[in-house]
Amino acid sequence: MHIGILSDSHGDARITHEAITLLERRGAKKLIHCGDLCGQSVLDELAGHDCAFVWGNCDHPDAAMRAYLKRVGLPWPESPLRMTLAGKRIAVCHGHERTMDDLLEDDALDYLFHGHSHQMKDERHGNCRIINPGALYRAAQHTVSLLDLATDDLSFVEVETDRVVAHAAR
Repeated sequence: MHIGILSDSHGDARITHEAITLLERRGAKKLIHCGDLCGQSVLDELAGHDCAFVWGNCDHPDAAMRAYLKRVGLPWPESPLRMTLAGKRIAVCHGHERTMDDLLEDDALDYLFHGHSHQMKDERHGNCRIINPGALYRAAQHTVSLLDLATDDLSFVEVETDRVVAHAAR
């Protein structure tokens, strides 16, 4: 199963749309957004896709947002978000939460996805692979990640509206 990981859209629906299109074209069956969506326009881009997301430090969810998510068919996110996909245990947070340290110490996790720093990251902490896809806003390169859960292969992919460049993870 291929997972498309994105983060830090900061309200830019256009590049979020490009990122989703790119990830799905490359085989992503599920999208995971690591927070700082910053508006309904980005949520509109996620609606209709198999996706999950968490709130970031720049998101300000309220009762009106809860009603909006219900209307467009997106689940209200809990953070940290925990799920099992293709037998892999995954946690998702934005990266600013105090619970991130607890997640780093959770030996039961196979993957931890986060954003916040606007910098790509792929490292291991014990048995857990920690992935930050980079950012779609305020970054030298706008990047997302594509992870194959069956093979553990990860690619960082640069997203631009006029060209797309793939970078294999080391």
